[in-house]
Amino acid sequence: MNHRISRRDFLKTASSTVATLAYASHSSSAFADTQPAVKMESFEFQGVRLLKSRWQNQVEVARSYYLGLSDDDILHGFRAAAGLPAPGKTLGGWAARSTGGLLGDWMSAMSRLYRATGDVAYRDKATYLLNEWAKTIGPDDNPRVEFAKLNCGLVDMHVYVGDKTAMALLEKSTRWAEKNLSRERMPAIKEDNVYYSGKPGEWYKLSENLYRAYQVSGDPKYKSFAEVWLYPSYWNKFAATADPADAHGVHAFSHVNTFSSAAMYYAVSGDPETLRVLKNAYDYMQRRQCYATGGYGPNERFMAPDGSLGKALDTRSDTFETGCGTWGAFKMSQHLMQFTGEARYGDWIEKLFYNGVGASLPVTEGGRNFYYSDYRVSGGMKVDRWDNFTCCSGTYFQNLADYYNLIYFKDSSGLYVNLYVPSELSWKHQGDEIKVTQQTEYPLKDMVSLSFDMKQRKKFDLRFRVPEWCQNMSIKVNGAAASVACKPGTWASLSREWNPGDKVEIHVPMLLRMEAVDQQNPDRVAVVRGPVVLALDYDYHDPDFILPGDDEALNKLLIADDSPLASHFSAPAVPGMYRVERPDGKNIRLRFRPFYAYNEGFPYQMYFDRKAKPYPLW
Repeated sequence: MNHRISRRDFLKTASSTVATLAYASHSSSAFADTQPAVKMESFEFQGVRLLKSRWQNQVEVARSYYLGLSDDDILHGFRAAAGLPAPGKTLGGWAARSTGGLLGDWMSAMSRLYRATGDVAYRDKATYLLNEWAKTIGPDDNPRVEFAKLNCGLVDMHVYVGDKTAMALLEKSTRWAEKNLSRERMPAIKEDNVYYSGKPGEWYKLSENLYRAYQVSGDPKYKSFAEVWLYPSYWNKFAATADPADAHGVHAFSHVNTFSSAAMYYAVSGDPETLRVLKNAYDYMQRRQCYATGGYGPNERFMAPDGSLGKALDTRSDTFETGCGTWGAFKMSQHLMQFTGEARYGDWIEKLFYNGVGASLPVTEGGRNFYYSDYRVSGGMKVDRWDNFTCCSGTYFQNLADYYNLIYFKDSSGLYVNLYVPSELSWKHQGDEIKVTQQTEYPLKDMVSLSFDMKQRKKFDLRFRVPEWCQNMSIKVNGAAASVACKPGTWASLSREWNPGDKVEIHVPMLLRMEAVDQQNPDRVAVVRGPVVLALDYDYHDPDFILPGDDEALNKLLIADDSPLASHFSAPAVPGMYRVERPDGKNIRLRFRPFYAYNEGFPYQMYFDRKAKPYPLW
């Protein structure tokens, strides 16, 4: 049976009153590749080194954990299902049957980290797992691994490790999928192991890595099979608007992730309507679905644009599916940055770098992992998921690998600095080697410096992302103020001949501000400094803390303390709101800290109702 979808069928899925995406034609020859003009490129996990920081430590802790997992335990379920000797034991939790929902993610992360760091331990473990898993594939070619994740892992093993067997295995698993995956358009479901039954619950994610397989192999069968899983019934809601009335109620992470399939369709087809869909969908997320952290999807659903996002903070502790949700947003934002060259798409990356995956608890012994972030107004705390080895234990690892690919971008004219993170970049520009060293304590402090090491003078453009929240950003070159436009949401650009040893200093002012959760709940707010959401050290027996009415008053109320973390803030007790005196007569001070600074089990309050009526302690 021919499962490809004709353009005529696609047109039927969209309203006649809006533009419809120019998706695949029924004829392969009509679906000609038209490469879009990519405005900027990533460094593809090469040349970037993280320097000492919280973020480097996150990667190192994860390295120790994942590389320490028993190979026999990871492979146990596959070997047992194939009737082969199966030493070790299953990992339990979501991996109780096998690691079929995780192996693709883990191979992807290890291959990217190998490319980024040169650490052969990543390569060797990924290669061993790949080869041993391949032995468990029987005559029916059933890979027993979630197909979309397997595709990602195999493409990455081919591209970043240079594994010569990866594409042959991808061809074999794709052959099985063509025969066995149901063409039912099932909604996203939480039941485990749906990929074993041939019913992909998140089928609309499949196109992304099939298109990647087509790009690296040139084999049209991957493109043809990718067409089967395109999602015009949802994507077309954004064809003419960034504020559709009926885009909510769907599974949150997977519906952000499906836009990476749309992005890969655009990367292959160059269809301009698809790019418009991606832009509108991004704006929809920022305006209607995202909290101040960049997180989204309470109860793993998009909320109706009627104040439901804010109302969810009354009851839902499952505010944001952190590992997977960050993964989807990182990819969508990076695609849009590369396709458009616009700086504003880096803001979502930055928010989730600090408040999403960057605020996660590490994966620990037994596969305990952080799944949901809790933003409730009644207070929350970070806790691991009650069952182990969830999907987020896969995407968490992939997110950390992406740290190396999100800080810097490039084009033919020069360099873009997207994230302000302690790091080094070794960059070859127009035949010359350039080393860029970024030193900063951002976002704790508001200064960033870059220095250059090269053999001779070199002319290139240097661009810095000006966050949309940032006012009065300024730049110095070798100590002298530079006349550079620093408009929020754009790139500040320096074009000059650079000398060895030149130094650039960027001042990124970070005042405190309050951000309302949505339009319907303007007085339900979070306290934010720069890209970082602050939370209040919280005792559930304390009365409600009432924030002042405007940002100016907030900056007077909250004063930076002498903590080693300069973004810890304290507030003096306010009569009628908090306990005014302790038994010794001293005022009580309240501490706000970055959300990422909270450890497991420590209570905090992130969102506040400014007009809530305080109640007396006694």
